[in-house]
Amino acid sequence: MGEENSTVISEFILLGISRRQDLNVLFFTIFLIMYLTTVLGNLIVILAVRLDGHLLQAPMYFFLINLSLVDICFMTTTVPKMLANTLSGVSKISYGGCLAQMYFFIAFGITDSFLLASMALDRYMAICRPLHYATVMSKHVCWLLVTASWLVSHLHSLLHTLLMSRLSFCATNHVLHFFCDVFPLLKISCSKTLLNTLVVHTEGALIVNGALIFIALSYARILIAVLRIPSTEGKRKAFSTCGSHLTVVGLFYGTVIWVYFQPSSSFSAEKDTLAAIMYTVVTPILNPFIYTLRNDKMKDALRKLLGRKVNT
Repeated sequence: MGEENSTVISEFILLGISRRQDLNVLFFTIFLIMYLTTVLGNLIVILAVRLDGHLLQAPMYFFLINLSLVDICFMTTTVPKMLANTLSGVSKISYGGCLAQMYFFIAFGITDSFLLASMALDRYMAICRPLHYATVMSKHVCWLLVTASWLVSHLHSLLHTLLMSRLSFCATNHVLHFFCDVFPLLKISCSKTLLNTLVVHTEGALIVNGALIFIALSYARILIAVLRIPSTEGKRKAFSTCGSHLTVVGLFYGTVIWVYFQPSSSFSAEKDTLAAIMYTVVTPILNPFIYTLRNDKMKDALRKLLGRKVNT
């Protein structure tokens, strides 16, 4: 009966980060600077690696340029729309646009997690299986890992988008978020969302936590191998190659688990918007700095890039 009387929603209202209109200019300025910094920082990383023939042949940096590309796409999925809404004061998004935003947001987010898992495999092979490193982490295998990361993530996203498209939205079209995401949309649906929630906590948990468990097991083996190194300098050098990656993993997964693996009934717009800002905006902007400031090879590549620009 409720389904028959429901009104078809053609657009959603994104309530954004703050409902205070007097803060719109401040938020617009802050997030515009963060977005431009993210795009520029990640583009510099991509250029620095691609122009350094030695780094480009190393699997870790091949994964890094893919991660930088995904971070640009990931942030572009949500921030430009938020900036346009903030500037215009009109926070509307079409139904199709909302589903498209959710699709690409999930796809790029999962690709990010798979690439982080591929980088963990690279570190494991380099430290624990150095004699087999060249064979296992060949160019062919690296391309397979990256291709699989993109393919599986888009199939995963397609599943959740199709499940969302079967729901009705009739009570309200106000989304308590600054972009279209799974739980905020489930919260306002007037259909039964049991299947969607079940898939999030089963298939979704398997995809996200599977990559996280793989990373955790890889670093457990790495830790055991490093502790067996007799010299302090050897241990320090081994750990230094993993520090940047572990920092990014902690930032990304900490906020993702906080947002997605809780009961949908406990969804809180305020706390989850803050967490979402962390992994959609803060993590992508920090990644270039984390991987360059703590990595001597990347510092050298950046010097070469900047030196080449000065000479030209």
